Amino acid sequence: MQHGYEYGEKAEKRRLGKFKRWPAVAASLALLGSLLAGCSSGESTAESAGGTAQQGDVTLVIGAYSVVKDSVQDIIPLFQKKWKEETGQTVTFEESYEASGTQARAIVGGFEADVTLLSLEGDIDKLTKAGLVNENWKEKPEGGMITRSVAVIGTREGNPLGIKSFADLAKPGVKVLYPNPKTSGGAQWDINAIYGAGLKESERETGEKDPAFAKKFLESVHANIESLDKSGRASMAAFEYGVGDALVTYENELVARIKQGAKYEVVVPDDTILIENPAAVVDANVDKHGTREVAEAFLDFLWSAEAQQVFAENGFRPTDPAVYAKFEQDYPVPPGLFDIKYLGGWNEVRETLYSKRGIWYQVLAGI
Repeated sequence: MQHGYEYGEKAEKRRLGKFKRWPAVAASLALLGSLLAGCSSGESTAESAGGTAQQGDVTLVIGAYSVVKDSVQDIIPLFQKKWKEETGQTVTFEESYEASGTQARAIVGGFEADVTLLSLEGDIDKLTKAGLVNENWKEKPEGGMITRSVAVIGTREGNPLGIKSFADLAKPGVKVLYPNPKTSGGAQWDINAIYGAGLKESERETGEKDPAFAKKFLESVHANIESLDKSGRASMAAFEYGVGDALVTYENELVARIKQGAKYEVVVPDDTILIENPAAVVDANVDKHGTREVAEAFLDFLWSAEAQQVFAENGFRPTDPAVYAKFEQDYPVPPGLFDIKYLGGWNEVRETLYSKRGIWYQVLAGI
């Protein structure tokens, strides 16, 4: 299936005086440039140490992965209106958008986000292990997942190379883009999709999943890689500048770009992975700032029909069944769609693919 549809990325991480001070001056100096460069509008009124929110206005700090930026910025005014009507309180938002892994590390390192939207369950797990997010975060609707997508291939207008599957990315002369899974959650989804498609192919041929075959399948695609960027947004930006023939990315990335007028094609492989993206309140920070009530309300709002509609309009597959039904024609289910459980679950994937001796690193090292 092909249809026509975004990204660009900016490091956005400022939280000076009003947020947790870095433990060492050296760390502060090292981070100062990036923290200032990505600051979004809005002055903070949250108190970093008082434990109570101001009675009039309140500030929520959002730490999110880059791909969800447009949706969040569309959802924020809807929530602000709703909260104002219900409580009389004006909510100011400060927003930071980064590659998912980078964002998770920033929060662990001291960036005091109240709510986080990340690409991978594993990135939320990092916050749980650091004592920042309660272990019950998955008790929210849909196991804590606010959006879904699938891994797809973006091509130039008209799909001049006739690409239909991940296997076609291994053909001689095809220049491929996807980001680096060390920094990008989206890249892990991309690699998972390609490796899983290899498992699917081996299963059709032999009746069993063959990891060795899947590794060779991944190697054949990676042999055509043009660049490994920091994030999905960075890869999308490179593609827009004319780098590469094909881009492996989230479906929603391309859907949003095409709606804005970009001349790309979306190829949904028959064998691809279901992407699920989590969100959570950063419990340690909201308790410190006194923002739990409004943070919980904002998190819950992300599952509302109103917010899910925004996600769907921005290219995501909504988790709300009623909203998905309205957009089902735009987001058909690929015949060979698989989820993370097909690969053994995230713990298995992290060990098998992304450990120091894992398959991905063997591919990079050519061993």
